[in-house]
Amino acid sequence: MPVDVPQLHLDNQLCFALHAASRAVVRAYGPLLEDLGLTYPQYLVMLVLWEHPLPMSVGAIGADLQLDSGTLTPLLKRLELTGLLQRTRDVDDERRVLTSLTSAGRSLRTRAEGVPAAIAARFGMDEPALRRLKRDLERLTAAL
Repeated sequence: MPVDVPQLHLDNQLCFALHAASRAVVRAYGPLLEDLGLTYPQYLVMLVLWEHPLPMSVGAIGADLQLDSGTLTPLLKRLELTGLLQRTRDVDDERRVLTSLTSAGRSLRTRAEGVPAAIAARFGMDEPALRRLKRDLERLTAAL
């Protein structure tokens, strides 16, 4: 019979707690984003584009989201098909693809403004606790 090793119990794993929390957060966003016609990864792309009004390269979007172009390109294609953004080749360097919001993509921002507050309310934490949690998660990410 194997010896019980508490550090190998699932309940004692930080990685599992982070995994479960991440899945719960994405699920919480689901109904809010469905009203906007977005998936969670598409919402993250839109957040980056709303923050930067000028056309952005796929590489710059990927850097902000910590995603490679192989993951990002299908997201951008789907958002382009829905009419929220436009992709064009950079005239100075045709290897670069530039992404910019359409008028529909810009106007969706107004409808999305309530999402962060609605999610924060679901967390059941006050603003200082949410800021601490975010800071701690950013530190963990940087350390890894």
